[in-house]
Amino acid sequence: MTPRTAALASALSLTLGLAALSGCGDDAPSADLGPADAGLVDAHVVPPDLALPDFGPPTELTFPASGSTSAASGAGSFTFGVATASAQIEDLNPATDWYVWTQPVAEGGLGHGTFVGEASRGYTRAIEDVALVQELHLDSYRFSMDWARIEPQRDVIDEAALTHYDAVVDALVAAHIEPMLTVHHFSSPVWADDPRRPNDAPCTPSDTDLCGWDDPEGAPLLIAELAEHARLLAARYGDRVDDWATVNEPINYLLASYGVTVFPPGRNLILSGDTGFARFVEVVRNYIRAHVAIYDAIKEADTIDADGDGVAASVGFTLSVSDWQPARYNRPSTNPIDLAATARVKAVYLYLFPDAVQAGGFDTDFDGVSDEPHPEWANKLDWLGVQYYFRAGVTGARSIIPGIDASVCAIGLDFGACLPPSDPTHEVPTMHYEYYEPGLYNVLADFGARWPALPMTVTEGGIATTVGARRAENVVRTLEQIMRARADGVDVRGYYHWSLYDNFEWAEGYTPRFGLYTVDFGGTYDRTATEGATVLGTIAGARALTIAERTQYGGLGPMTPEP
Repeated sequence: MTPRTAALASALSLTLGLAALSGCGDDAPSADLGPADAGLVDAHVVPPDLALPDFGPPTELTFPASGSTSAASGAGSFTFGVATASAQIEDLNPATDWYVWTQPVAEGGLGHGTFVGEASRGYTRAIEDVALVQELHLDSYRFSMDWARIEPQRDVIDEAALTHYDAVVDALVAAHIEPMLTVHHFSSPVWADDPRRPNDAPCTPSDTDLCGWDDPEGAPLLIAELAEHARLLAARYGDRVDDWATVNEPINYLLASYGVTVFPPGRNLILSGDTGFARFVEVVRNYIRAHVAIYDAIKEADTIDADGDGVAASVGFTLSVSDWQPARYNRPSTNPIDLAATARVKAVYLYLFPDAVQAGGFDTDFDGVSDEPHPEWANKLDWLGVQYYFRAGVTGARSIIPGIDASVCAIGLDFGACLPPSDPTHEVPTMHYEYYEPGLYNVLADFGARWPALPMTVTEGGIATTVGARRAENVVRTLEQIMRARADGVDVRGYYHWSLYDNFEWAEGYTPRFGLYTVDFGGTYDRTATEGATVLGTIAGARALTIAERTQYGGLGPMTPEP
C-alpha cells in the first residue's frame, strides 16, 4: 500500500517484531505471558465481543461532485481517485535506492528481498495506464514522480524524465482527471543515503552520498535538496497540478528505513541502544523539517490555480493510520497500563506529525501534547491524507518499542496484543492483519474531533487479495464508513483506492495483490480488470452506491473467503 503502502502496515509490524527479537536476550521472558494474574489482569480483561455493530438496513448513498481538497468551497464535495507510487510501479530506474537495495548480490546489489526489477512496467506504459483511470470514471489520480529518475546524480537533472512526466500530466488533464502529486513516497536517489555504506562506517557528506536523515551535517543538505526537487516539480507542473502531498506515511517510512533494516538504507537506529533511539527521534524531527521545506517550496513555486478553486496549491501529507485497541492476553482490555500504552502508540503513530505541522511543536515524551516549541513548523498543513488498512491491539504488559513502553501485535510475535478478528474472513493472509471496517470510521471521527478545521481525504484504502468479489467488498465497505463519518459532520472529501494495479509491495515483494487491475508479472505485464475495478467504476460513474450494491458487497459481516 501506499502505502502502503499500507503494505507498510506489514512493514511496521515487521519493524516492531525485529525490535522485539532484538530486545529479547537470553534472559528475556518468552512471548507466552502465562496465566493471567487474577488480582490485576482479570479485572481489566473483557471477553472479546466479535459481533460487529448493526447499523440497520442499507439505504442508497449518493456522492456530490468533486471539489477542492482544502478550500472552504470544497466542504461537502467528494473526489473518487486511485493511487500509485513510482518506485512500486516504474521500470528502468537503477538510480533509486530500492533498485540497489533489492538487486541480487551477483549483479552488484545488496540482495534484500525480492528484486524490484521492472516492477509493473509503469514507466513504459504510463500513458496507457491513464486510460485505466479514465475507464473507472475517477476524478483524480494520485502518483509520484520519481526523484531518483529526475535527479539520478546530485544537481544533474534528466530533462527526458521531466518531459515524460509532462506527457503523463497532459494525458490526465486531457482525460479530465485531476493529478495529485506525492513528492517523496518511500524512495530516494542512492546519493541521498547510499544503502551500500555499512551502518558503522563514518560518513562525510558528498555529492555521491549525503549520509541521510540521521547525519548532523547531511540532513540539512538533504532537506535543502528535497525542497529544491519540490520547487522544480511545482514550477514545472503547477500550471496543471494543484493538489500536492509532501511525504507519504512518515512514521512507517522512518521506522522501516532508519529504525530498523526493512527499507533502504536500513540504518537500524532503534536497535542501537539509547543513543540510537535519540538519533532516530532526531530523524523524525528532520523529516518534519523536510515537510515544512517542501510545503514552503511548493507554495512559492506553484502560483497558478489550475482547477479554479481559488487555491493555487493545496499542500498536505499522507498518514498511515490504524485502529489501535488496548489488549491483554489476546482479549480487549480496560487495564490502565494497556490504555496508557495504547494512548502512547496513538500519540506517535497518529498525532505526532500532524500536530507538529499545525501547532508548531514536537511531542518529546509521546503523551500527545507538544512540549518542544517549533513556531517555524506552524500552519504548514492544508489537508491531511488518511490511509487505513487494519486494526491491531496494543498492550503494556511487555515493551518492545523503545521510548513507548508498549507492544503491538506483530508478525510472528504475540505478547498478548493480538486480538481475534471480528470474523475469520476479515483476516488478510498475505499481510497478517485484520481488515476491520469500523476502524476507518473510528479514526476519522477521532481526527475530526481533534482537528475540526482540518479537511481530510482518504488517500489510500484497499486490500491484498486475489479474489475480485473480496476487493469489491473492501471498496463498498470503505465507502460506507467514509459516508458514516461524513454524516457525523467529519470533513472527509474523498477516497483514493490503493492501488490502480498490482505492484511491488516493498519488503513484501510481489506476493500481495492490491490492484484494481491484475498484472501479468514476468509475462506480458497486461492489466486485467478485477471485480473490484468494475464495482468502483460503476459507483464512481453513477456517483451513487445503490441498495443492491450495499446488500451484495457492503455491511460488516463475513467477506468472500480468500482461497
